Amino acid sequence: MKGSLIALDVMGGDDAPQSPLRGALTACSALGATRIAPERILLVGDEARIETLLEEQGGNPGFEILHASQVIEMSDAPAQALRAKPDNSISRCVGAIKAGQAGAVVSMGNTGAVVGAATLGLGTLAGVRRPGIAVTLDLTGHPVTLIDMGANISPKPDHLFQYGAMGMVYMQSCLGVKKPRVGLLNVGEEKGKGTDLLKEAHELFEQSELPFAGNVEGGDIFRNTCDVVVTDGFTGNVMLKLLEQFASFFLGRILGELKKHGAAWGDDALRNLKRSIDYSTYGGALLLGVNGVVVIGHGRSDETAIANAIALACRALDAQVNEHIERGLATKARPPATTS
Repeated sequence: MKGSLIALDVMGGDDAPQSPLRGALTACSALGATRIAPERILLVGDEARIETLLEEQGGNPGFEILHASQVIEMSDAPAQALRAKPDNSISRCVGAIKAGQAGAVVSMGNTGAVVGAATLGLGTLAGVRRPGIAVTLDLTGHPVTLIDMGANISPKPDHLFQYGAMGMVYMQSCLGVKKPRVGLLNVGEEKGKGTDLLKEAHELFEQSELPFAGNVEGGDIFRNTCDVVVTDGFTGNVMLKLLEQFASFFLGRILGELKKHGAAWGDDALRNLKRSIDYSTYGGALLLGVNGVVVIGHGRSDETAIANAIALACRALDAQVNEHIERGLATKARPPATTS
């Protein structure tokens, strides 16, 4: 049972510890969509504060609690904070996996600290050079996974290749896509487009056994041209935040115009659209490539987003996504050549 526990960083996020605790309660609510057993959630943070807040919410339904005396703030420099605050809640979550107390981590805290603690504390899967953050969106009725969304802002060609391979395996093992197509985000569809990094990565994909869809442009994620979009962490992070904020802004403008013209049904009619673009629906992003399941969420995540992030961690853990990634990289997803 211990290996199936989800270690939740209660101290991470803009509204911690209140929102993470409400998210944990929502995740295990009999009236909710996820209905995760409370015994499967390990709360990590200030134990006394957690217990007090749980009492205010009606008591502990069965969560385990692991004490952590320190907190890495969102404004902290990740590497420095990990060294200066060794008993922080993020590191304690990662330590729970190493000690066999948990199988997955969910944190809405400092992204750099989560990536650093997980990479150093857990190590990478066999054959993985650098982990990547993967976000799956359902924009067109077909899920698309974007990787990397911020873990590695200066990747090498073989890193990008491995992101494509890991994304493909994840789509197969967790989402049931039989033959996920991998696209390389670029400024044009033609083979010779882009930087030297993208040209070299294109060659690796083209010479491999992966179902490579070629270069894709930003707008192609709305056209179902591929199932996995590979990019560097800098571009991916900017793209994801732009997508989220523009979608929210544009939908708000649409609803405003509908109400201005007397259309009282706007909220109901657009409910499914709102759900497809709301970050709380997907909850968090998987850090693929580390030796454990790690889900990273927005600092501003509310209880719904956190409950969905916990559910994502459960699905990835139960689907044994890391075992699938290791097997995939060792066989058909092996790059035809590597760069140093």
